[in-house]
Amino acid sequence: MEKRPIGIFDSGVGGLTVFKEIRKNFPYEDIIYFGDTARVPYGPKSKSTIIRYSLQNARFLMQQNAKIIIIACNTASSAAVKYLKRNLKIPVMGVIKPGAEFATRETKNKKIGIIGTEGTIKSQAYPKAIKEIDNTVQVFSKPCPLFVPIVEEGWEEHYVTKLIIKEYLSELKNIQPDTLILGCTHYPILKKQIQTFMGNKTKIIDSAVAIAEKLKHIIPDPVKSGKGKDKFFVSDNEDKFKQIAERIIEKKIKNLKTVKLGEVWYI
Repeated sequence: MEKRPIGIFDSGVGGLTVFKEIRKNFPYEDIIYFGDTARVPYGPKSKSTIIRYSLQNARFLMQQNAKIIIIACNTASSAAVKYLKRNLKIPVMGVIKPGAEFATRETKNKKIGIIGTEGTIKSQAYPKAIKEIDNTVQVFSKPCPLFVPIVEEGWEEHYVTKLIIKEYLSELKNIQPDTLILGCTHYPILKKQIQTFMGNKTKIIDSAVAIAEKLKHIIPDPVKSGKGKDKFFVSDNEDKFKQIAERIIEKKIKNLKTVKLGEVWYI
């Protein structure tokens, strides 16, 4: 694909784990990230509202000349990916299908665990995607809503985090899934702590890694000239986004702009 940017959007900062993995694998590509911080969280919103927001976000990225849209949000992926694929003229990829495919390939005992926000778990998007691939797999889901604020507070190493992980995941650990999907793009920040609790017999599936691998088949011969440029856009609260984002991607953000919602079609 030609030298046009990869477009990524999320409801906030969680999708930066996807950005980070894509940047690592595609150092020569330009990337544009849009965080819809004015309307986060998407989870409690209706499906029609999430589709509308996702379409606006995607069209904004297309106006930035994006050659592919990555939906780095599990809620938006479950609600809107099929709609966007039907209505946009460039490739669209969500986080759910790549994660489901990766987990189904990796499991040996046919037991897959899924953790995510309440909205994602309630949507049943991952079990549906897994069953479409292999209906003999047993799927066990657990909502872990406190993981998101823990990440945004920077409490990865806090003793409270270990207690919350134990509280959420003890029942799942007793079931002994050999594969666990991190069904929220915030959760890879806690990957080390989750792996420690679950033990080495459980493989942790990061959808960001799965997306980067799948993207290699869409962009098989990356442009290898120059260093890829990054642009970041938010719809609100630029300072807080920058503070959390720099901790997640582990580098300074220099190119960040706020897009007013009424102007998102015209920037």
